[in-house]
Amino acid sequence: MNILVANLGSTSFKYRLFAMDGPDERLLAEGGYERLRDHREAISGCLRTLVNDGVIEGDDDIEAVGFKTIMGKGVSGCVAADEGTLKALDGFREVAPAHNPAYREGIRLIRERLPKANLVALFETAYYTWAPEAWKHYAVPESWYLAGVRRYGFHGASHKYIAERSAELLHREDVLRRVRGLYVDGPGSFEGAPLRVISCHLGGSSSVTGILNGVAVGCSLGFSPQSGLPHNNRVGDLDSMALPYAMKELGLEVEEAQDQLSREAGLLGLSGVSNDVREIRAAESRGDQRASLAMQVLVHSIRHWIGAFMIELGGCDALIFTAGIGERDASLRTDVCHGLEEFGFLLDGEKNADAVGDEMIISREGSPVRIMVIPANEELVVARETQRFVDALNN
Repeated sequence: MNILVANLGSTSFKYRLFAMDGPDERLLAEGGYERLRDHREAISGCLRTLVNDGVIEGDDDIEAVGFKTIMGKGVSGCVAADEGTLKALDGFREVAPAHNPAYREGIRLIRERLPKANLVALFETAYYTWAPEAWKHYAVPESWYLAGVRRYGFHGASHKYIAERSAELLHREDVLRRVRGLYVDGPGSFEGAPLRVISCHLGGSSSVTGILNGVAVGCSLGFSPQSGLPHNNRVGDLDSMALPYAMKELGLEVEEAQDQLSREAGLLGLSGVSNDVREIRAAESRGDQRASLAMQVLVHSIRHWIGAFMIELGGCDALIFTAGIGERDASLRTDVCHGLEEFGFLLDGEKNADAVGDEMIISREGSPVRIMVIPANEELVVARETQRFVDALNN
């Protein structure tokens, strides 16, 4: 089955085409477009490139399209990308403005272009379906919760991939089977020895997730992708009273304040230099104190959430770093693990320095906690779940 995985942003379109034949998984092609004004042209360009490069003979060779949708009002999981899904995306378009309108438009355009293909949406919130109710609830009036104000969690495809891959590396076939069947069969009961994983997805957008026996127990991201750790230019967690106070003190309108929190905050707002960690690190090496502070704040927040999930999980068997910053910034990994030796986090300095975007175990021999770098592969998870959904549909 040829599955096209579509990743849409407000001005971007990235894709990967997989051949999924049972356990045989092959990446056939990948590409993308930035600074878009029109997703229609990008979709046409993608399909044209696949044909011109000889990857497919025509549009009908694509049997399914998987979308890495972010959040939908009243809808989660792995579902058909139908009218109900489009309505759900509309319901939260103001909560996820960079992605929901783009996915709604992208699904509509691809449905027009590929009418024979199965269209499947895997929501980023899906992985947190079975998280404890105590995590899902804010201490707000019940009417707020019923209106949709609750913790959803995001980066679900990334953290689910970490759950699968870490189980493989740790030779836990029982956990691996459970994770792979999660969206089809649910978690079911589990009787094996516990596997406690803390996954740190650190990139332009960052989050930490606690995973018990393959199932998420919570995430640093809550109601929206704006929450949790400081992101590249998004604020992360912020006291609810800070917004009306800043609006009054600075004379800001609601839209202006929201724009600042989503475009001028995060690591950019802290450093005053850039939203790119590489440029912040360069400024830090020149003695820029604000750049140094930005990295300290990020490390502090990561450690905070690692500690929170260690308590929730009752310990930690594996700490995983993934996504662009997590995979490539050895100094950040060192800072995160600093002083945690008594808790079993024994980082190997040489291995850590050598792990630059490669899959590696970077803890010392005999470390009670396995510390690993695992490159992100969200698109493969979307392709796998799309295949499972279509297979279940046809059986």
